[in-house]
Amino acid sequence: MSIATNGDVDIYYEVDGPADAETVVLVEGLGYGRWMWQWQREALAERYQTIVWDNRGTGDSDAPDGPYTVAEMASDLEAVLDDRGTESAHVVGASMGGMIAQRYALDHDRAATLSLICTSPGRDEAVEASEAVQRRMVAEPDGYDEREVIRHRMAPAMTDEFRKANDDLLERIVDWRLAGDAVEAAREAQLAAVGAFDVSDRLEEIEIPALVAHGTADRVVPFENGELLADSLPNARFEPFEGGPHLFFIEQSEAVNETLLGFLDSHV
Repeated sequence: MSIATNGDVDIYYEVDGPADAETVVLVEGLGYGRWMWQWQREALAERYQTIVWDNRGTGDSDAPDGPYTVAEMASDLEAVLDDRGTESAHVVGASMGGMIAQRYALDHDRAATLSLICTSPGRDEAVEASEAVQRRMVAEPDGYDEREVIRHRMAPAMTDEFRKANDDLLERIVDWRLAGDAVEAAREAQLAAVGAFDVSDRLEEIEIPALVAHGTADRVVPFENGELLADSLPNARFEPFEGGPHLFFIEQSEAVNETLLGFLDSHV
């Protein structure tokens, strides 16, 4: 357990893996806590030192009043790496975390590689989720308790087949979300950051190696965004995951981990 400070905001982070190995830092999506990366943390831990941290407003980090910006959250990441004394790190971000990773690479100089999972370059060029999906992800249906609301909102990010076959896991995920996700006000502050994010005209400045991975059936951040990122980044490798939903790094974790490790190993 460690705390980095960015101005008056304390950011919580955890470190695993060999102390003498290269560092991989994992950046969560909108509202999600550290639990989101457990499948990747386990796969990476033997070969890499991993840093997982709570975005501002999430889990054990401070939750200042919003709205937030992606640039602020990228500076939170810089504070974490500075506190840890990490000179260079492979930055892995999913969804909003991928936006933070892009901005981090533009604003700071410690990123060795980027791995951008189910994310987008921002609003001007981005392909948005359908109105039905956007409504579903913020809905509070009448008569639903807190657990039912979480499951209802999360449904567009998973395949129906996975949800039906993994009810016990979904119940554990709901437990993790209740314990470690952002509170509603902070989630809204993060949502404002996502809505204002746009680096589509600066992607050519990111010259470090980048892995872009995207599920072809993503309804939250549609697949076209991954194609756009891969086409716009100067040094990108694109890996589509057939049938993958937004949370394909959970549903298809073995394949994702194999791809991620292969990319990282090739740039050590």
